[in-house]
Amino acid sequence: MLKSLKEKIDKGVDFAFMTTEKVAKAAKDFAKENNLTKEEAKKVMDYLVKKSEETRKNLEENVQDLVKAALEKLNAPVRADMKKLEDRIKKLESLQKVPVKARVAGGKKPAPRKRAK
Repeated sequence: MLKSLKEKIDKGVDFAFMTTEKVAKAAKDFAKENNLTKEEAKKVMDYLVKKSEETRKNLEENVQDLVKAALEKLNAPVRADMKKLEDRIKKLESLQKVPVKARVAGGKKPAPRKRAK
């Protein structure tokens, strides 16, 4: 029974990565083996293409969820976090480009900073 389950899982994963051409070939082979009419063969192919796309989509969503959970567990920054930091850096850099005289009242030079020892 475990072997049968493993085979079904393997077929499902293989099915998710089938190209449209492979799905068409599988449907054609199935139609020949079972003496299906052209209409029945088309229905089988349409069904297989639809199921393949659904399976691929579900697999992609599951992988994305797993990656997201792993990143959260690792406390790793995500793209949105990086974007916020980039925007903040750009804002700070733009403040640095303003001439010193414009930032200091009366055009006086700022007092020199004391160095930490």
